Amino acid sequence: MDSLTEPAAPAAADLTGRIAAIAANARERAERTERDRRVPAATLDELAAAGLFEIVQPRAHGGAERGFDELVEHVLTLSAACASTGWVAGLFAAHRWLLAGFQEQAQRDVLDADPGARICGSYAPAGAARLDGDGYRINGRWSFASGADAATWAVCACFLPTPQGIRGAPAFFLVPAADYTVHDDWHVTGLAGTGSKTLVLDDVFVPAHRLLPLADSMAGTTPGAALRPDSAGLRIPMLCHIPSCLAAVAVGAAAGALDDFLRTAGARETRGALAGGGSRLAGFATVQLRVAEASAAVDAAREILLRDLRRRAATSRDGATVTEDDRILSRRGQAYAVAQAVRAVEAVNGATGGQGLALANPVQRAWRDVTAVSRHISLNWDAVGTMVGQSALGLPPQGQY
Repeated sequence: MDSLTEPAAPAAADLTGRIAAIAANARERAERTERDRRVPAATLDELAAAGLFEIVQPRAHGGAERGFDELVEHVLTLSAACASTGWVAGLFAAHRWLLAGFQEQAQRDVLDADPGARICGSYAPAGAARLDGDGYRINGRWSFASGADAATWAVCACFLPTPQGIRGAPAFFLVPAADYTVHDDWHVTGLAGTGSKTLVLDDVFVPAHRLLPLADSMAGTTPGAALRPDSAGLRIPMLCHIPSCLAAVAVGAAAGALDDFLRTAGARETRGALAGGGSRLAGFATVQLRVAEASAAVDAAREILLRDLRRRAATSRDGATVTEDDRILSRRGQAYAVAQAVRAVEAVNGATGGQGLALANPVQRAWRDVTAVSRHISLNWDAVGTMVGQSALGLPPQGQY
């Protein structure tokens, strides 16, 4: 298909049609995306031209300022075709919303020179920061910066220094691509096309206005939210939003795997001696049950993700505070949706037989990609589930919410 380069249109229905067309392109490029370990520039340019990266960005800086539920719907569509494309696309869009939480000058630093800036990120406080005049000097290595090769800015987390010389609270620092190098260490079995490489910063100066305390972002009390009280979406805590985009990758990929399986299973006949050559695969009860299990799991996962996003948005629109319980419920839904996606893709992949071993088979690629999503610390059911259980039992929840 030809590249989609028309100007972005504001209508939601128009964007949905554009994303569906781009997803078809992404499907054709999925093997190349995995092989090259990065989303093709053509795909990213199509997404930018369609207006996806501005979907949750505030109107004050040229965005559409729509809900994260709409963004997640598009991530689901893209991920059904290519999980790596859905992952990077969701993050590039979500990071425009994250940028809106910084001080106004930081936002202008990024967008005034390049309204189409693409921002990667590494949220774990991996580096060291020290005070230097009206800013900070930061050093370190930040892993898992998805889309690093295509990014023009990065968000890197550091612990802030304290006068006592002990480690302080974590914060996000905004850094232009000219100030870091990308270390090519992303050689993996799943989500290979995300290009989640390591950023290396060596004594980089960051002015103080490009700092965002992580606690403010997690509570929805950022400087950017205070600047724009009419933008209710900016008051929603970060972890109610961004992990939902990542969870949607697993759910979309599982849905795509099911569709791919169904396209071939109906007409496929067995060749094995034990099963009896010439038997229709669709006639086996075990296959029928796997299909039923996968479809139910995908449907449940999609519904819980969208439901939680819409509930958090409604709370914020009503002027109420998104509570600690709300935040933990969002984290539960995100991790549980991924667990259901794993269940779905395991069921489908297990029915592909020997043909499913081929690297060109999209079902096995989805199986590897969904497994990779489930390893993410923000989405791992064991880690998040124990936190949810602690909260329900009246114990202090241990984890990120």
